[in-house]
Amino acid sequence: MPTNSPTSVELMAAVQEFLRAQLLPRLTGSDKYHLQVSLNALAILAREFAMAGALDDAEQARLHTLLGASGTLEEANRALCARIRERQLTYRNDGLMNHLWQTAIGKMSIDNPRYATYVDAIEG
Repeated sequence: MPTNSPTSVELMAAVQEFLRAQLLPRLTGSDKYHLQVSLNALAILAREFAMAGALDDAEQARLHTLLGASGTLEEANRALCARIRERQLTYRNDGLMNHLWQTAIGKMSIDNPRYATYVDAIEG
């Protein structure tokens, strides 16, 4: 899809800001709660749009290195699962453990970048 201005991420940010500034202060109870949940979902989507491509590319590159094979991200993950299931790769493999850690950190950066373990990992 061509990049236009405003971008999808900018549009989501504008919607979030409107809802947060104009609507949220007027609500109470379950309506306020559901709007806050919706705002959190929009924030996840915005981060996913902004970061998922680069995170997927990095994951695929790590898998290609770890497995010594090429293919799509989905194919590489299926191959990884097969090697783990067949005990060709275990927790004793530093490359596997690094890959799993980096993948988990990437997912947390999208899902909840304020999660304490994520913050500690990034800062430490």
